[in-house]
Amino acid sequence: QKACAAGEGRKEDPDLLLIAQRLKDVKHKVLVLSGKGGVGKSTMACQLAFALAADGLRVGLLDVDICGPSVPQMLGLRGATVHQSASGWSPVYVSQEGLGPDDDDVELGVMSIGFMLPDKDRAVIWRGPRKNGLIKQFLKDTCWGELDFLIIDSPPGTSDEHISLAQYLKKSSDVDGALIVTTPQEVSLLDVRKEINFCAKTKIPVLGVVENMSGFTCPHCERCTDIFFPSSGGAEKMSSDMSVPFLGKVPLDPRFSKAGESGVSLFAAEDEDGDDEMAASRPSRVSAD
Repeated sequence: QKACAAGEGRKEDPDLLLIAQRLKDVKHKVLVLSGKGGVGKSTMACQLAFALAADGLRVGLLDVDICGPSVPQMLGLRGATVHQSASGWSPVYVSQEGLGPDDDDVELGVMSIGFMLPDKDRAVIWRGPRKNGLIKQFLKDTCWGELDFLIIDSPPGTSDEHISLAQYLKKSSDVDGALIVTTPQEVSLLDVRKEINFCAKTKIPVLGVVENMSGFTCPHCERCTDIFFPSSGGAEKMSSDMSVPFLGKVPLDPRFSKAGESGVSLFAAEDEDGDDEMAASRPSRVSAD
């Protein structure tokens, strides 16, 4: 408002420099996108953050889904609150024992509007400018410290929040790329194609496409059934047609649902007696690449 009153409204937003300064110690910034809701984007973002942290990396997870924040539930942080200090907002940390290298504890910093709502069932009924202002505040005021990866979980679509992220991160060495999540059926791929085109227009590299909920393997007969029929060839064919990397398929697996509901890492091994309980034992290792 002061800039507009002084006739400087067309100049670059001064907060962009503050965001760049805040994020200067973050080595890699990765967006997790989906064109359509309900495809498992937040699940992928949470489990990706867990996997990177289990490999000994310093990881932060920023939830910018303002109207539907599900990250606190998926990380077992419901009821947690954000603390403010002289240097800004402190992330909420989730810790899981024995999942890191040499059985170290895994610690993951998280920021979400879900930590700020006085009632977990309260609807966030905000117009675009107010949502954009909170996203800017998340980026400008959160004290992440030194991070190897900042994973940003965004809402579905290509609207205000996505445009704001592309604009706000422009000065902080941009984002390293976007991980796009879809399901096999055409109704999901229609929106994902738009998401890929959005990345091209905003010059955000597409790191790859993941096809989630890709078939269900019966634990009794081991037969794989396509629950969501890939009528147009699925994500692999779409990736080939649009010249973006295809990273692989993730099947429907009850362990994914259980991990999200319990707020734990999927990479925790099963109990030795073979049941599906998530045990606090060493996860499968992932590559930082």
